Amino acid sequence: MTYQFQFGAVFARVDLLIDGFLLTLQLTAITSCLGFLIGLACAITRTYGPAPARLAVAAYVEVFRNTPFLVQLFLIFFGIPEVGKLLGVKWLPTPYWAAIIALSINIAAYMTEVIRAGLESIHRSQVEAAESLGLSKLQVILHVVLPPALRNVYPALSSEFILLMLGTSVVSVISVEELTGAGNLIQSETYRTFETYALIWVIYFALAVALKLLLDLLAGWIIGRRVSRIGASAGHA
Repeated sequence: MTYQFQFGAVFARVDLLIDGFLLTLQLTAITSCLGFLIGLACAITRTYGPAPARLAVAAYVEVFRNTPFLVQLFLIFFGIPEVGKLLGVKWLPTPYWAAIIALSINIAAYMTEVIRAGLESIHRSQVEAAESLGLSKLQVILHVVLPPALRNVYPALSSEFILLMLGTSVVSVISVEELTGAGNLIQSETYRTFETYALIWVIYFALAVALKLLLDLLAGWIIGRRVSRIGASAGHA
């Protein structure tokens, strides 16, 4: 008895695949932005903030980087509502919002350390020179330290964005019908396990390659604009 591949049964539910693909893109876009902003704020706080704030951020980073994402997801989706009941607060997150919160908080912990490494790579002399010109601490961070720091760690940030996109597959366990969740539904309907997950694998691979190319183009565009701006400034000088 030989196994007969039947991809047609899977392609017949292409509507589910498209919906799952679009939801994966949506989750990636939203949580990338939220995770980056949270990570940026935490990195600045851990580098330049007061001691209590630095300790709080360090604790947050260690907790979320050293526990499984799946456990964090379950804790937010199943655990927090139970704690809310004890406190007299009724809050039941939908699978979608639980996924958004868990993905954002998790990726932010990793981005905090990546961005902090970039901030610490800027030589102290640049900061002192800016301070001598009368710039405030916030101005120094935003205009002198942050731009080159983010450029230095851009490759690492790009990798985090791609890993985040791939990590969205985990939220299918709480019934979020992103790409993997859509694949689970198709497999349960068609019983074509290999065909379903082989196609899902190809889509994830293509999406990861496309995202990497997009981030590389974005980096080239940003750096190119900066070089042009510097050249124009030098010409006027």
